[in-house]
Amino acid sequence: MKFAIITGVSRGLGESLAKILLEREINVYGISRSNNENLKKIARKNHVHFEHFACDLGDVVAIEQTLYQLNEQLIVNNPTKIYLINNAAVLEPVNHAMNIEASDLIDHVKTNMLAPMIIMNFFLKNATKRRIALIGLNIPSGAAERPVYGWNAYCSTKASINMYTKTVALEQEHLKTGHKIIAFSPGIMDTKMQDEIRSSSYDAFIEVETFKDYHRNNDLRDTDIVAKVIAKILADQVNIENGKIYDVNDYLSPNV
Repeated sequence: MKFAIITGVSRGLGESLAKILLEREINVYGISRSNNENLKKIARKNHVHFEHFACDLGDVVAIEQTLYQLNEQLIVNNPTKIYLINNAAVLEPVNHAMNIEASDLIDHVKTNMLAPMIIMNFFLKNATKRRIALIGLNIPSGAAERPVYGWNAYCSTKASINMYTKTVALEQEHLKTGHKIIAFSPGIMDTKMQDEIRSSSYDAFIEVETFKDYHRNNDLRDTDIVAKVIAKILADQVNIENGKIYDVNDYLSPNV
C-alpha cells in the first residue's frame, strides 16, 4: 500500500495535493491545525483512506507526539512506499529585521524550518529501519533564491530548507538507502498566504502593489494545476534526481 503524509493539508496546495493523490488511489495522512471533511469524501469515493492529525507545527512537543501516533497507524497498514510532503509554512512576521520580536521569529522558524526537518528526520529513520521506500518532498519558495524586502525570516527559512534538502539527499546517496529527497518551488499561487501578502503595509513590504497586481491580473496559479505537476514528478520515481530543487516554471509557462 502507498501512503502520503502531507502537512498543511486543510487548504491551498496541501489540499490540492491530497485530492489528486487520493484520486490516484494513494492513502493520505494529513497534518494541520484544522480538518478538511471534503478529503474524507474523496477518499471514500476512491476506496482509499484519509485521516487527519490535528497539530500545531509551531509546537515541537506536539509534532513529536503526532508523529508517534501517525507512525503507529502507518505500521499497522504495512506500507510499501511513503510520500512525505512538507508543505505547511507561514509568512509572518513581515517587517524590517530590526523590528521583529524574538518570540515571533522563534515561532516562524519552528514552523518553517524545524517542523519539516523534524518530520523528515523521523520518517527517514523509520522508513530505513523497516526498509520502506521513501520519497520526501519539501516545498520552498522562489524567495529562497532572492532577498525580498520585509521577508527576512521567510527568505532565510526557505533557503535553509533548500540546503537541508540537498544535504539529506547527499547522505541518502552515500548510505544507499534508495530514498529520494527533493524540493519543489511552486511559484506564485492563489492561496490564503497571498491574502496576507496583499494586506502588508508598504513600509514593511515595498513590493505589496506588485502582488496586488498579480491578483488583479489573474496571474496567480491555481493550486490544483501545481499539484498535478508535483504528482507527475513523484510518480516517476526512477527519474527523480536526488537533492534537486525542482521549479514549477520548468513545467508550466511562467505565470508572471
